[in-house]
Amino acid sequence: MFLATDQALILSGGTATRPIGGVAALPTGRWERWRLAAREVDWVPDLGMQIGSRDWWRGLATCLTLCAATIAMAPGFHRPILGQAPAPLTGEAWSHARAQAIAPLALGADSGRRLASNELVAQLAEAPERPTVELSATIGSGDRLDRVLQRAGVAKDQARAAADMVEQAAGGEAIASGTRIALTLGRRPSRAMARPLETMKLRARFDLAVTLTRTPQGLEMTQAPIAIDRTPLRLQGLAGSSLYRSVRAAGAPAKVVESYIKALAARMSVGRDVKRSDSFDLIIERERAATGETRLGKLLFAGLDHSGRKVQLARLAGEDDGQWYDVNGQSERRGAMGMPVAGRVTSSYGKRVHPIMGFLRMHKGTDIGAPYGTPIHAMMDGVVKFAGRSGGYGNFIKLAHSGGIASGYGHMSRFAVRSGAHVKQGQVIGYVGSTGMSTGPHLHWEVWKNGTVVNPRTLKLASVAVLSGAKLRAFRREVQALLAVRPGR
Repeated sequence: MFLATDQALILSGGTATRPIGGVAALPTGRWERWRLAAREVDWVPDLGMQIGSRDWWRGLATCLTLCAATIAMAPGFHRPILGQAPAPLTGEAWSHARAQAIAPLALGADSGRRLASNELVAQLAEAPERPTVELSATIGSGDRLDRVLQRAGVAKDQARAAADMVEQAAGGEAIASGTRIALTLGRRPSRAMARPLETMKLRARFDLAVTLTRTPQGLEMTQAPIAIDRTPLRLQGLAGSSLYRSVRAAGAPAKVVESYIKALAARMSVGRDVKRSDSFDLIIERERAATGETRLGKLLFAGLDHSGRKVQLARLAGEDDGQWYDVNGQSERRGAMGMPVAGRVTSSYGKRVHPIMGFLRMHKGTDIGAPYGTPIHAMMDGVVKFAGRSGGYGNFIKLAHSGGIASGYGHMSRFAVRSGAHVKQGQVIGYVGSTGMSTGPHLHWEVWKNGTVVNPRTLKLASVAVLSGAKLRAFRREVQALLAVRPGR
């Protein structure tokens, strides 16, 4: 047994004894005294306290000794520790391991335990087909309904018959791109034949949904008209730092905003005159279906409260020629002349060294470089006075416009109009070429003002048109109806 003393636990001879005076007998052996003395020494003192004392130096010596022993017994930084890789599984062990494994099906896994077939299992010559297949297709831009159905797996004759029924129900209108089609294809007699069309649902028009169903007599159509609210959308707000961004933030589509700014540009300089405090007013075509869809159309009314002066413009009902009239039925166009072809100016109006003749002479027009065959547009409404061959100009067209203005277009590859024809602004009159005295495909554009050649890039255009009679009365009724629309409704 052990005796508990203030110094230590001392092994006893088996009987309970108590030292006299309360002090245990000290050990008499030398090693026993050293052992007890070593146990009372603190070999790992806190090195952050009593720095420089005997206990601190003893703890530092202990730390250094342990670090040296660790470094001495380390396996080394440059010698890798060799490990023994297990032998790969083969045979039956590999089969059992794979049966208990779980691998991703997306990577073609075939893990898991397989059961052998018995007499109840019937071998199939080929995998069975589903009795019906449900598909979804979308009509893309420039695509046709029958082609979409054929790509979905419908037979050509059935696709054509279904498309004819839908087009007839739509009144000849083309199915809008982006229209989704829900299809159900039935069971086919053999794999070599296309599946029959069982049902088809789509939006034939914005206000009409149709469903085609196969019956013993053939395809039958069910039409479901959709109620449409055609109240226009009116948007109002402040111009702020950017008129374009403010109107876009109010909810107008980008093309509508472009039309709005173009309409105002005929009456004022939008970039210079519009102020932050000016307020805009737009009315846009809108169709709202009972099913929740909304479709915005073209701009009907363009208004701007500019420093107390109101600009109110509207279109003539049934016309879309770019003409905007104020509330009094007067239309005004002004501004610089635009280029008749998409390209870059290669030679401006004025004196230059002729590229072929090699001497200084007056260049009476503007040369616009463009690829061969690029369309050329009429700069204004007018009449074709000449269309034919004209010396160094090659294939040349001359147009007569109002206000004593005429324009000429040279070096064309071919014509799109004939002499005596009336043309509208922006209409294609020919195509870029390199006929006559020309060093490459380009357009020579020339303009006359009262018979005198002028620089087409500096000519300012202005035209005024006034409505009268029945057109003016119908226009004013249309404007009053538009102004009665409440904002946001």
